Amino acid sequence: MKKLLTIFVAVFAMISISQAQQAITPAKVGVNYGKKIDKKGAISVKQLEQSFAKAESFNGKIEGEVVQVCKKKGCFLTIKRAGDQEPIMVRFTDYAYFVPEDLVGKTVVVEGKAKVKETTVEWQKHYAEDMGKSKEEIAKITKPRKDISVVADGVLVVK
Repeated sequence: MKKLLTIFVAVFAMISISQAQQAITPAKVGVNYGKKIDKKGAISVKQLEQSFAKAESFNGKIEGEVVQVCKKKGCFLTIKRAGDQEPIMVRFTDYAYFVPEDLVGKTVVVEGKAKVKETTVEWQKHYAEDMGKSKEEIAKITKPRKDISVVADGVLVVK
């Protein structure tokens, strides 16, 4: 009986995890994920980049266009930067919430703490796997890199 119960719980957990992306509210203007926020006081990505000349971190709101969302369950997103620069990685405080894949191409405001940090090869490969990149693309990741990273308490869809 204990084995049957254990199997039932394991199957239920796997089904729940595989359906997690479907249960997330679709991205429409005005929808909040995580902490409820507004766009008042949000700065642009360019202003964020400039802020690092004066301080090591930034606390507040950032507005930008979503270019990628974690394909596994929406556990992170990336925001576009100018030119060929790597996008800004946005993770969520304590993985307390997730975002839908249809957020790609939308403009959002995220509120949280941003900083420049070094991303190891291991983490770059982990993120690449979560984005559904091919084994060949992942194999090309060989050096750590400096990135802007945000840990967000909330995300608001604005466009």
